[in-house]
Amino acid sequence: MALLPTGGGKSICFQVPAMAMAAHQSASATDAVSTTSITGVPDGLCLVITPLVALMKDQVQHLRERGIKAYALYAGQSAREVAETLDNCQFGHTKFLYVSPERLDSERFRTRLKFLPICLIAVDEAHCISQWGYDFRPSYLHIASIREDFPTVPVIALTASATPEVVKDIQAQLSRPAGNNEVSDHTEKTHWNVFRKSFRRDNLVYVVRQADIKEEQLWHILQSVSGSAIVYVRNRQKTKQISDWLCQNGISADYFHAGISNADKDARQQAWMAGEKRVMVATNAFGMGIDKPDVRLVIHMDLPDTLEAYYQEAGRAGRDGQKAYAVLLFNSQDHTKVQKRIADNFPERTFIKRVYEAVGDYLEVALGFGADQSHIFPIEQFCAERHLPILPTFSAMQLLSQAGYWAFSEEQETPTRVLIRCSKEQLNRESLSEQQEQLIHYLLRNYTGIFSNPVIVREEELCKQLSIKPNELRQLLISLSQESIISYIPRRKSPYLTYTLDRQPLERVQLTTEQYEHKQQLYTQRLNAMLEYATQDRFCRQQLLEAYFGETDGQPCACCDVCINNKEN
Repeated sequence: MALLPTGGGKSICFQVPAMAMAAHQSASATDAVSTTSITGVPDGLCLVITPLVALMKDQVQHLRERGIKAYALYAGQSAREVAETLDNCQFGHTKFLYVSPERLDSERFRTRLKFLPICLIAVDEAHCISQWGYDFRPSYLHIASIREDFPTVPVIALTASATPEVVKDIQAQLSRPAGNNEVSDHTEKTHWNVFRKSFRRDNLVYVVRQADIKEEQLWHILQSVSGSAIVYVRNRQKTKQISDWLCQNGISADYFHAGISNADKDARQQAWMAGEKRVMVATNAFGMGIDKPDVRLVIHMDLPDTLEAYYQEAGRAGRDGQKAYAVLLFNSQDHTKVQKRIADNFPERTFIKRVYEAVGDYLEVALGFGADQSHIFPIEQFCAERHLPILPTFSAMQLLSQAGYWAFSEEQETPTRVLIRCSKEQLNRESLSEQQEQLIHYLLRNYTGIFSNPVIVREEELCKQLSIKPNELRQLLISLSQESIISYIPRRKSPYLTYTLDRQPLERVQLTTEQYEHKQQLYTQRLNAMLEYATQDRFCRQQLLEAYFGETDGQPCACCDVCINNKEN
């Protein structure tokens, strides 16, 4: 396990070894012999499991720029693209395959995986596997089971932020024998292979600024410190509001959150990376896997839930080793907001049961049925119709998801689908424009079954082949749809809910003490630690962070606002 701070070089911990490693022989992967490819690099594929699509795309691009074959699988790709990627991984001397943990739930993918020449398994953002971590994701629990298919393949887990308790749990989870859901007593005596780098960032100045009017303080700081900046807020609406306000006041800015389209995300991210926009105002959906070395400021307008989250987000400043600032804006209203957060994140058990029953009724799932069925689930519409508060409802759904009743994905992109409604004879009689004809001919040549069922089409691929822009393609598709030649289902983001168990009678819907009270206690402790960081002015903030993550060298940093003030006094 590698425990390294943000910007500490986690990716090279698996990329460099994988380049030198040959495939391990397994019972299924009969082709995975230890040979050397024509590039001179030993054959063998590194499987990288990460929840971050932005990181996948970024690292694949960088690897390919260096002549290293790498691929990524993520939501929105067609079945053909997935199959071609896996073929390249099996037969094409590919070195890296990036996948999301949810991909491991697919039986088809698991079957294909057995035939890949895996030489190393890398688990990024490994804190997500721990139920006691600040960002637990149930899909991560499936990772340990794939070790049964690759018993001799080494595994490396990587994270930038984990307390000693979480570090221990990560290793216990990934070291479990396949099918064993309990950690046996002998794991206490297991030799834990942890490689830890200090969390100290001597070039990063930690500042907490009291601010009654936070926007004015934000503008003052941005005027005082030059260079790129990230401004974090807690909700999507505020990202646009503050971005617009900064632009109106002479500071170039854009906004980013999980609800915008992937195309818009990529465009805004690239503009910020290139320096065309100085400030990115974002929720915590932005920044993971983004490597921009010259960020001089990371400003938090709202108190994060945990010191782990704060440390990761603040650590995106100053990756070039030059002086940078991590600023938290705080005022008296934040105390009240903290208490409300606890109530919103852990609603009463009776309310959780009420949500479970309301969801089943809304989706018309009968008692004793529904397992493995997926449903588009517009949570805001659901809450409006059922007169439920949005934040406690969302938290209830997450708690039920972690307890195994269903899997709830807040934002999942559904790809563009097209169905040709005319017969070939009718198509020949239609008066189409030149561009419409080119589009129809390309669809006919490349998508089988398009007359009988809507097929997934890749807009980027169509734009490239037809040499048109995305907006022009959408207008073409809309025009063909209006003329009843095709059915066009645009790409969109939709929340999805998948029942993992049949719908249960309400008396059987229970959350254990570990699933509720223990999680609530840990959340409250983390929030209080974050509150202490923000409110105290006696101790070095760097020391507080180091102690929280298990470092206790006791040396003040001389680069946080507390240490600077003490030195001046």
